[in-house]
Amino acid sequence: MPPVFARGALRLYLLALLEGGPKHGYELIKALKDRFDGAYSPSAGTIYPRLGKLAADGLVATEAAGRRTNYRLTAAGLAELNRRRVDLAGVEERIAATARRLDVELVLQQFNDGLQSDLRRRALHGPLSPAVLETVRTALDHARATIGGALEP
Repeated sequence: MPPVFARGALRLYLLALLEGGPKHGYELIKALKDRFDGAYSPSAGTIYPRLGKLAADGLVATEAAGRRTNYRLTAAGLAELNRRRVDLAGVEERIAATARRLDVELVLQQFNDGLQSDLRRRALHGPLSPAVLETVRTALDHARATIGGALEP
């Protein structure tokens, strides 16, 4: 799968998420997951290094909040965000397109995983008969034809 964010886009989007107020890393991860309707969730290893770089660049500041670290937008971070509003709009458009693509991929992956599980579970009782395999092939061909028809303009 291609990367979800183009070079520098996640950095910009993190600034946009922080515009609404301070957040800790896992709140940012959850906000991204929600934005992609659960189809994409960045890892801590993706988010925290970028937050560290944003802090090193003076675009965000950190605040201790118990055992967590909150990140907040600095004046320089807000200026950067304001300077790049047009870029942010493009990032939003790409996120929307990616979310739609990932949603389709998630549906297909869930279907594939379920079907493989069903076939493996059945195969534990012995080899699948040619009749069962032909039924599976016919059903999949029919499903693909039906879906293909629904996709026609």
